[in-house]
Amino acid sequence: MSETEQSPVPLWEPSAQVVASARITDFTDLAQVRAGRNLSTYDELWDWSITDLDGFWGGVWDFFGVGDLFGAHGPVLAQESMPGSVWFPEVQLNYAEYVVSRGRADDVAVVGVGEDGSATELTWGDLRAQVAAVAQWLRRRGVGRGDRVVGYLPNIPEAVMAMLATAGIGAVWSSVGQDYAPSAAGDRLGPLEASVLVTADGYRYAGRARDQRAAVREVLGSLPTVTDVLVVERLGVGALDAPGVPAHSWAAASAQRAEPSWERVGFDDPLWVLFSSGTTGRPKGMVQSHGGILLEELKLLGLHLDLGPTDRLFWFTSPSWVMWNIQSSALATGASILCYDGAPAHPDGRRLWQLVAEHGVTAFGSSPGYLEASRETGLRPARDLDLSALRILASTGSPISPSTHEWAVTATGGMPLFSMSGGTDICSGFCGGVPTVPVWPGELSVRNLGVAMDAWDPDGRSLRGEVGELVMTRPLPSMPVSFWDDPDGARFRESYFNVYPGVWRHGDWITITPRQSVVIHGRSDATLNRHGVRMGSADIYHAVESVAQVRESLVLGVEERGGGYWMPLFVVLTDPEATLDDDLRAVIRAAIRDRASPRHVPDEIIQLAALPHTRTGKRLEVPLKRVLQGADPESVVQRAALDDPALLEPFLELARRRRAEGDD
Repeated sequence: MSETEQSPVPLWEPSAQVVASARITDFTDLAQVRAGRNLSTYDELWDWSITDLDGFWGGVWDFFGVGDLFGAHGPVLAQESMPGSVWFPEVQLNYAEYVVSRGRADDVAVVGVGEDGSATELTWGDLRAQVAAVAQWLRRRGVGRGDRVVGYLPNIPEAVMAMLATAGIGAVWSSVGQDYAPSAAGDRLGPLEASVLVTADGYRYAGRARDQRAAVREVLGSLPTVTDVLVVERLGVGALDAPGVPAHSWAAASAQRAEPSWERVGFDDPLWVLFSSGTTGRPKGMVQSHGGILLEELKLLGLHLDLGPTDRLFWFTSPSWVMWNIQSSALATGASILCYDGAPAHPDGRRLWQLVAEHGVTAFGSSPGYLEASRETGLRPARDLDLSALRILASTGSPISPSTHEWAVTATGGMPLFSMSGGTDICSGFCGGVPTVPVWPGELSVRNLGVAMDAWDPDGRSLRGEVGELVMTRPLPSMPVSFWDDPDGARFRESYFNVYPGVWRHGDWITITPRQSVVIHGRSDATLNRHGVRMGSADIYHAVESVAQVRESLVLGVEERGGGYWMPLFVVLTDPEATLDDDLRAVIRAAIRDRASPRHVPDEIIQLAALPHTRTGKRLEVPLKRVLQGADPESVVQRAALDDPALLEPFLELARRRRAEGDD
């Protein structure tokens, strides 16, 4: 391997001023005292953070002043095992109490923006008052520690306040967005046996007002334990008629005068339940803890994204996606947040960038898909808009291609873009970026602090410069304390610990480079294993989507009966009027051959008008592979978890045709 191949040119490098002002630099000063040695590089800091878990996580507690509210932390990791670790056993705390205590009363904490551009601002004083009032309202309805409150809501400030009020009284929160069909919402929220549903009468999306009252009534049919509904009036379409369940006004409940009263709980007590996408089966309900989430988000948002009281974070998200929980947690750093309730491309693809410019956003998070769409419009954000407040970009949801990564940095005037990879499972990232380390195209610059992440071969040997399984060899405080409705923990253990006992296997193929950066190759259960040579699907996507005429692609490696292996590639063209011809197929095959692997040139290239995704934008590699192998579609694809279930039909028709051909 040449020196050039080992060390590509960075897209961005931190200046001395950026390094000096970064919060992680101040944290390193504290860490060096605790470690009793010099930690002059990020790699040295990371190594200490995963070697001395007591020192590191105790340092996070002290650095962010958690003890100022809750006192000394005592023992940190009292029992180390995966699963079953015991963290901070002597601590009593409350996530919401810490979060709402951060800002000055007159400073803005939350900005809510509707699709029509209407904006509301809540100060920290407003936030504290409304959270206290809704917490009091919940208590008066008998909700207390350990009870469940669920949300069926758009991405609005009231959703954040409802979550904080629930957490503040020691109850457990869970939510999905109103873009979810009632059946999908019921599948997730029903098993929680909630006492209260917080909802809205509707929302606006892509220029249309969407009255959700009938949908809310249908959701309530899956929530027989709900005794009260709290309704945010967004559309003014009239009262919610929910037979047998009284509906109450958010405006009235949140306007009551109330003194804050916090229920302090154990470090590992449940805070919320987050759900997996559920595309291939019953969604997993991941129970996460007050203390684990608080410390993990302070680390992620305060040290890796460098957020503090002068910042404003905007992530395009919804209450169904883990990024909503992460964005809400940015309040814990003292930063303000922007909640956008609307379509990302209405009236056009500039919309999110316009919000960044109009509302002084300093940290903007989106997805590779949105960045690719922005690129295709010809938008140059730094040229076309006032991005003077913006200082950092982030992207997650899927691997980012080197070309899109380069476009985003260049088009924003040299802004760092931190690609992140983690998951709902830990409500955070395994790897991402940090202000003191360069950004390389298509790579995640660092393994995150406190995350003992490695790449392993099938025998559990550590790999460098080679593709391996993403594993975590030591516990993380924000790992689920359990799965909901999994009393013996069997489903939890099967999900992460059945391949390497006692070690978390996440299910991603990764390479850790000689620079200690990370390349994500895709899900290991969707690996392309052709002629015994394995390759991640992301490597194919990077190659295919370097072809200007291709907007998006999906590749599947389908093991067939009799030992055959069929590898189709599905492409969506940039020009919807264009037709995939033999010349363009040849260009695509050449790109794969030259940029990825000559052994992984597809057997067929098939044009589609669009591809189905999960609601968080992920490709459906595993479910569609199983469909094409002949599995019953209803058993492997949960239609309600998809962005557009109608887009499954071409794959179902292809599966039927191949099955008929096989029968012949």
